[in-house]
Amino acid sequence: CPPMGLEALGIDDFQLHASTVKRYGLGAQRGRLNIQAGIYEDDFYDGAWCAGRNDPLQWFEVDARRLTKFTGVITQGRNSLWSSDWVKSYRVMVSNDSHTWVTITDGLEDMIFPGNTEKEIPVLNEFPIAMVGRYIRVNPQSWYEAGSICMRVEILGCPLPDPNNYYHRRNEITTTDKLDFKHHSYKEMRQVSALSAPPWLPLVALLPIDVMADIAHACMRNFSEDIFLNMYVLLMKVVNEMCPNVTRTYNIGKSHNGQKLYVIEISDNPGEHELGEPEFRYSAGAHGNEVLGRELLLLLMQFMCKEYLAGNLRIKHLVEETRIHLLPSMNPDGYDKAFEVGSELGGWSLGRWTQDGIDINHNFPDLNSILWEAEAKKLVPRKVPNHQIPIPEWYMYDNTTVAVETRAMIAWMEKIPFVLGGNLQGGELVVTYPYDMTRSLSKTQEQTPTPDDHVFNWLAFSYASTHRLMTDASRRVCHTEDFAKEDGTINGACWHTAAGSMNDFSYLHTNCFELSMHVGCDKFPHESELPEEWENNRESLLVFMEQVHRGIKGIIRDLQGRGIANAIISVEGINHDIQTAADGDYWRLLNPGEYKVTARAEGYSSSTKVCEVGYDMGATQCDFVMSRTNLSRIKEIMQKFGKQPINLPVRRPRQRAQQRLRQT
Repeated sequence: CPPMGLEALGIDDFQLHASTVKRYGLGAQRGRLNIQAGIYEDDFYDGAWCAGRNDPLQWFEVDARRLTKFTGVITQGRNSLWSSDWVKSYRVMVSNDSHTWVTITDGLEDMIFPGNTEKEIPVLNEFPIAMVGRYIRVNPQSWYEAGSICMRVEILGCPLPDPNNYYHRRNEITTTDKLDFKHHSYKEMRQVSALSAPPWLPLVALLPIDVMADIAHACMRNFSEDIFLNMYVLLMKVVNEMCPNVTRTYNIGKSHNGQKLYVIEISDNPGEHELGEPEFRYSAGAHGNEVLGRELLLLLMQFMCKEYLAGNLRIKHLVEETRIHLLPSMNPDGYDKAFEVGSELGGWSLGRWTQDGIDINHNFPDLNSILWEAEAKKLVPRKVPNHQIPIPEWYMYDNTTVAVETRAMIAWMEKIPFVLGGNLQGGELVVTYPYDMTRSLSKTQEQTPTPDDHVFNWLAFSYASTHRLMTDASRRVCHTEDFAKEDGTINGACWHTAAGSMNDFSYLHTNCFELSMHVGCDKFPHESELPEEWENNRESLLVFMEQVHRGIKGIIRDLQGRGIANAIISVEGINHDIQTAADGDYWRLLNPGEYKVTARAEGYSSSTKVCEVGYDMGATQCDFVMSRTNLSRIKEIMQKFGKQPINLPVRRPRQRAQQRLRQT
């Protein structure tokens, strides 16, 4: 049976009970698998349930609120920087009424299940036979000698059908989208290669995606390992086969272990940048163990393909007016580690880092310090630009600690003129926006806004407010922060400082405004929970994409109608500029209002106009035509003719010589 949802918020605090508690912050409501205590432990948000006494009479109880078939228990010790507490063995009891309890036995005597040997690695114990009841108790029998009885728990259980249970009928979340709600590994499931593929394989693309997936999962075992490619790519290729006119798959590089970083592009003209059409990206899996974001992007590409074919006007407009790129897995090597042990058993960090131990999300160049130091010396924008800040030379050296995945991401970000991006992460329910690094080096938390803070606030709120849970004030916190009080959004540096983040790098080195969406408390939810997680995030994923069409856009041309590349677009009152793409087109995200916009380019006279952004969706067209400056024309002529005078009458030098003689 799948997890009941202690980690994923499927179980309310009121369903958790305990014999005794050490204090409120260590109450039964904190006995959830993988719950984090944070740096500063306090009376509200500690990292486990801890009993008030250390004796074999203590228990931790879960009320399923309906008859359930219980099949196993997963346990951890207490998450703490300062304490070491875990349970070494325990008994399990089941009840229908919370008064009469039946202890699980091996047929002769009560079973004593082995617990943890340290506090972070989860340990699974499956029951020899399934037990049916409404209540289940874990009864610690021994614990770490230098610590206390403390546990974090997940229960495996299948709810039994009960049509009279109004509570569950009212709270069930179902989806009508027929998508492939499964985890897709890189290695375990492979696509048959074209050379040895069975004749029925091309017909797979004609089937509904969910049916295709079931066939693929059932048939993969019949083929040998050497003729397989990965199932993750299979799904992308099947979507490409279903929607060949609006999709394209490509890769941006390889991981440390040589796995390709695949992207699927969704556009009415895949493979080319269309003049005036903005570029959007979603990425996921920078931390390999944060699997939910990866699966959401795989579901999103299926959903958009199916809805486009079905004639959904909203999706057709997105596809025809936007070039969308989806990168589901930035860190496939880390994902493999997490997938190998499975959902719920990887702990909080297994697979987080790349194969060479690097956190991709904090591995980008620190351009914040360069900008802020230049601002302190008043060199911006005279000598140091306030945008498109170059990467330091040392960062590009081969011996620098930079992941190959990070280098691939940077090359991708520089190649395509992205306007807006979101990277999906896990373990929380909040949207964070730049800056992610505090200005004050001595502080780990400090509000550090960008010049575009109002725009970032809106972008973050557009995702959080349309998510089913992020702004729900009645939901419990994932760990220690109640982000629902802040509308489900927070400035990254105000949460915790992070130098070299992808969000800050994207903002300071490219035109792209990037945010981080932490899409669920559970980093690696069981696949049975994916339909509900999809419903939680589906509308948010679409709404955020649509924000790429907010603000102003236009084309910067010369008098001959040619686009001017690398022209600078400045908005009065906002100390952050952007640049035009290779064809002279640009997009500037702005909130509704009236703006004084100036276009500048080397060798051209600057041009200024007032552009108004309305409340309706759709960027305001704001084009510029620029003329060459006299100085640039002179330089061009001198360069063309080798700095020699042209068509100069002979008498003029003679007249000048005579004038000099008279003066002498």
